[in-house]
Amino acid sequence: MRTDSPRTSAHRAPCSPVSLHGSRLCGVSYSRFVAIGDSQTEGMCDGDDDTGYRGWADRLADELAGHNPDLRYANLAVRGRTTRQIRDVQLGPAIALQPDLVAAPLGMNDVLARTPMSQVHEDLDFVYGELHNTDATVLISTFPNLARIVPIAKRIEARLLMVNAMMEEFATRYGFVLVDLNAAPVLTDPRSWSPDRLHASPFGHQRFAAGAAHALGVVGSDPEWGKALPPRPPLTIAQTVAREAEWGRTFFIPWMIRRIRGVSLGDGREPKRPELTPVVPQTHHGPLPVQEAGRDERSG
Repeated sequence: MRTDSPRTSAHRAPCSPVSLHGSRLCGVSYSRFVAIGDSQTEGMCDGDDDTGYRGWADRLADELAGHNPDLRYANLAVRGRTTRQIRDVQLGPAIALQPDLVAAPLGMNDVLARTPMSQVHEDLDFVYGELHNTDATVLISTFPNLARIVPIAKRIEARLLMVNAMMEEFATRYGFVLVDLNAAPVLTDPRSWSPDRLHASPFGHQRFAAGAAHALGVVGSDPEWGKALPPRPPLTIAQTVAREAEWGRTFFIPWMIRRIRGVSLGDGREPKRPELTPVVPQTHHGPLPVQEAGRDERSG
């Protein structure tokens, strides 16, 4: 079992140390980055099925490749996957790729599917225990409290907070790098979310990637990645009613129908990037303009 947590053998560049759960990271440069997970890590709503999805993990890979042009990256995440499915299908191939960095923020679909919390903990412990036994640095995250922006999410708030507590537990136990999305004000702003309110907008994915880069101690990363956006004037009552009705009709009801039928958007899908391949960084760097943060629904 590895005893140096997080990974200490990777190349380090000069920077100010970052302290996370007693571990110190300082400009570590990675060469084999593998991401596992669900729709969040696949990158849904940061692109589309026709043009392809980017997402926070792709954006983080771009950032890392800017520091190490030899970086290779694989993304095994598939939308709709629970932790048990990730354990059964993605974990083995991910470890076989011999990564030196693994991104594995898991558990949101278990919250939505009402998987027993004891099973969620067991599955997370298995996945994270196996990853801990590798030589990789492991990056995980808490989840933003969606009940702050989607009133109906109050019904799952307690479960979400339990998963967040598990993430903090495993980060401490295994010396993982934790991105605390739940503590980032920007991620409880509707502009960080797509119109379905379940997946991050391109801006939200970019903020997650910035938080991950900062947690990893990437040189030049933004310490204020989670800072709140400037406030906007509140919606009128009429705009709010119209917006909620549109969201329910367009997104919530179809989602409930899929759940009742036992259908997942990930059925039959394969990972978008199953092998480690070189990364060609995108030309855009720095935060997206605020006006690109999600769709403005003020027109109702």
